[in-house]
Amino acid sequence: MEEIRIFAPATIANVSCGFDILGLCLDTVGDEMIVRKVAKEGVRITKIVGQDLPLEVEKNVAGVAALTLLKNVQSNEGFEIEIYKNIKPGSGIGSSAASAAGAVFAINELLGKPFSLNELIAFAMQGEKLASGTAHADNVAPVLLGGFTLVKSYHPLEVLKINAPSDLYATVIHPQIEVKTSDARSVLKQQVSLQKMVKQMGNLGGLICGLYTEDYDLIGSSLHDEIIEPYRSILIPEFDDVKRSAIAAGALGAGISGSGPSIFALSKGEEVAKKVGATMAKIYDTIQIDYDIHISKINQHGIKVLKEKK
Repeated sequence: MEEIRIFAPATIANVSCGFDILGLCLDTVGDEMIVRKVAKEGVRITKIVGQDLPLEVEKNVAGVAALTLLKNVQSNEGFEIEIYKNIKPGSGIGSSAASAAGAVFAINELLGKPFSLNELIAFAMQGEKLASGTAHADNVAPVLLGGFTLVKSYHPLEVLKINAPSDLYATVIHPQIEVKTSDARSVLKQQVSLQKMVKQMGNLGGLICGLYTEDYDLIGSSLHDEIIEPYRSILIPEFDDVKRSAIAAGALGAGISGSGPSIFALSKGEEVAKKVGATMAKIYDTIQIDYDIHISKINQHGIKVLKEKK
């Protein structure tokens, strides 16, 4: 195989109670990438369509992730990368993660799969480090593995794939403002109270249990963030009203997607998810903020190969 075309999906990270360790994979929005082998050794980014991002390999998350992979494999191959961005940077649904994970997945395929999907996570994390200053895995892991993922440990890196109920849908509204991950991290407190930590641990455990038992009520009651959301929500216009209206419309729960400004809601069934989206939209229509809405089942497989050339 000399060339591969892939779909690298968007993601929701943190999922309320799982800051930096929990994420899920979406199915209806993502980037496309074409990666091909070339004679000249190394990595080059030859085209980016949809967003104004650097072509310089060392300044692009896809390039950094790809270089990290190649440093860990004995290969003299060269690769060209084309990126067709449909996920806006700063949207809170894993724009940098899609590019970084997509690059390492595609190159790994072209090299004959020397690394497992779990091993690729560490390489993709270096792209995230370039984007946000922190090598977190809660976006890149679900891109590569699909479904829900839990980062059990960063040192050593250990990522687990979590069951996703078949009738669980995500609604994401993205107000057309940008919140940089680095800025969203800067507002966080470095210490939390023991009481809040205990509540957060209970919610995280309840959410994991709810996902495995497919107990939608338990999922909903566990989607609560004691630690991060109170600080980050002030960066997002009308966050409290959007969250309240989503739950009133039937959502199991709602919260900030990644570092924002996107707001997500989880619902049982597509019909409810669409109703939740319409309710969210009314609030931003009222205050005249442009937005995008995405409604998606949980993508169980992560990155998809769209086209291969022999």
